[in-house]
Amino acid sequence: MTIEREVLDRLLAGHDPQDIFSKDGLLDELKKALSERVLNAELDVHLENEQAAGRENRRNGRSSKTVVTGTSKVVLDIPRDRSGPFDPQLIAK
Repeated sequence: MTIEREVLDRLLAGHDPQDIFSKDGLLDELKKALSERVLNAELDVHLENEQAAGRENRRNGRSSKTVVTGTSKVVLDIPRDRSGPFDPQLIAK
């Protein structure tokens, strides 16, 4: 996968080059944003499967979880479902 130059330019705009790889810098922001996006997509699929199986379920807030990455600790907002069977694959319970 190649990230388009324009996307990278927008991401880098306003960031000090020295801070991109620092703690809480752009790289950590991207890890958090991408992880939370994947987790929300996982819950969307789970809820669609629940509905297709005739079970009533819906989103029910978020819980916080600190994940240790190769370079830092990132605090993620993990989405929850009302019934409780949602088990994220990206970040296990």
